[in-house]
Amino acid sequence: MSAPSDPSALPPHLPASLAMYRAVAQVGAGAAPLAPLASPAVRISSYVLMGSALLLLLWQGLLPGLLFACLGFALTRWLARQLARIPRDSLVGAPLPRWTQVMAAALVVVAPLGWLLLGLSHSRGYLSEAPQQYRELLNYVVRTVLEFRLKLPSDVAVLLPEGTVEIQRTIASYLGAKAGVLALAGRAWLGGVLHAYVGLLIGTLAAVRPVAGIQRPLAQQLHLRISRFGEAFSQIVAAQFWIATFNTLLTAVFLLGVLPLTDLHLPYTPALITLTFVAGLIPIVGNLVCNVVITIVGLSVSPTAAAACLGFLVLIHKAEYVINAKVVGQRTHMGVWELLSVMFVAEAIFGAAGLVAAPLFYAYLKKELFAARLV
Repeated sequence: MSAPSDPSALPPHLPASLAMYRAVAQVGAGAAPLAPLASPAVRISSYVLMGSALLLLLWQGLLPGLLFACLGFALTRWLARQLARIPRDSLVGAPLPRWTQVMAAALVVVAPLGWLLLGLSHSRGYLSEAPQQYRELLNYVVRTVLEFRLKLPSDVAVLLPEGTVEIQRTIASYLGAKAGVLALAGRAWLGGVLHAYVGLLIGTLAAVRPVAGIQRPLAQQLHLRISRFGEAFSQIVAAQFWIATFNTLLTAVFLLGVLPLTDLHLPYTPALITLTFVAGLIPIVGNLVCNVVITIVGLSVSPTAAAACLGFLVLIHKAEYVINAKVVGQRTHMGVWELLSVMFVAEAIFGAAGLVAAPLFYAYLKKELFAARLV
């Protein structure tokens, strides 16, 4: 069946799957995909609403919820396709079987709860042994500090506590002074986890919602905005996978090749390499967390190992700016210089959250500019 020669001749009020026909026809003709025809006021309103929503989520610290909403949506759609065993290319304009959507949504929603219950069941023994583990950890810290005193120059060693009692008193006073900060950090962490799970639930429900037969112009435009944001998210996730793989390879070479050449061997090396990959899936922040853990493990071996780990990981962290910009730029058609500029500005304004959100938000902005033929 041949397509009409003039896609704009289609009736104005169509179901959502047919309303996009004009855009599909234009893509087939080699043009950039365009939204269904809408008045300039409607398009501008959709841009303002989408931009305001993204900035509000970032400003209010709800970025984990947004990212996990996108993740829940993508995972649910992917699982539904796998359960239906239908190729993705054949699903353009065709709904998935309802039972696959329900089963995929259930898996995505229940899986984190199952992992949490499994973790709690395995951690009961650790919780009951917490006092003994605390005493062992305290004794370990004392031994490490006393060894430091023997290895450091005398003018530096006098700055450290001399005996076990003094070290314990210093640690206790420090923890007491920072109790309020630790409580706030714990609340922020729990709040972030809650926001992430609520976002996952929202994204999952959005993925299985019934598709309306007829959409108003503003609803069509908002649907188009959200679809392009989802495409940008998918590209960023794919790019971050390769970045995590690259970081893991470099870390494995350092831990298994470079350090042993200097007779330094870190314990738990396989676990550290696995942590590098898993944490590396989180842009920028995951690398920082991994840096702290590896440096602490290196400190348990010797100050030299800790310094070597810290120097190498700081170098990797700075290189990740360029690597992230290069890989993400190739997948989203962005220049390295412009993405680096956006990341630096976003970090200065919003902190770590801005650094994580910058590639995603800018990739979405480029998609909108490209679709509007402004770039």
